[in-house]
Amino acid sequence: MAVMRVNPTRMELTRLKKRLKVARRGHKLLKDKRDELMKKFLELVRKNKELREKVEELIMQVHENFLVARAVMSHEALEEALMLPKMSVALRVSTENVMSVDVPVFEFDTGDNDIKDIYSYGFSNTSGELDSAVSALYDVLPYLLDLARMEKSAQLLAEEIEKTRRRVNALEHVLIPRLTETIKYITMKLDENERGNLTRLMKVKDMMLEEARKGVN
Repeated sequence: MAVMRVNPTRMELTRLKKRLKVARRGHKLLKDKRDELMKKFLELVRKNKELREKVEELIMQVHENFLVARAVMSHEALEEALMLPKMSVALRVSTENVMSVDVPVFEFDTGDNDIKDIYSYGFSNTSGELDSAVSALYDVLPYLLDLARMEKSAQLLAEEIEKTRRRVNALEHVLIPRLTETIKYITMKLDENERGNLTRLMKVKDMMLEEARKGVN
């Protein structure tokens, strides 16, 4: 690991030791964050899988009912029955913070409409299967929105996990080793300088003692 290009002074050594302490603390916090994000991500993926299976099952029921309705009704009657929607849906989108990630929250409102008033056609010229299909579509809407929320949340969490993983690796394999090696290098240089200064002082002392003896003689 390459050593940083710094002046080998005690002030620089103190600064790098503080920086290393902060880096190790940040490394631990990021690892904890990454692990917690992974737990939430895996839990979300499991719930997403269960909800997706449920939504697919409900949509298959809708599809089957529409197929039967199309078989027993004329094409014109089916189009006329579904031409004008009876109910409007207002969608509200907000966010909530999960481990510093803003995940979406979807809420919908149909006003004061009653479930019995969702059919945009009379019952005399339509089949019961069409009623079942429309009712099933009404029922599946909340699950579809929840599934969309979960899948978007899982995508955002996965992106945050990847960013956190890169930061952890950068600290663990680059910054912390470089700081450690640089601190070791500065410590060795300071020790070497201290030994050199001590040697010079001892030589000066010997020279002074020698001069003192010559003066006495």
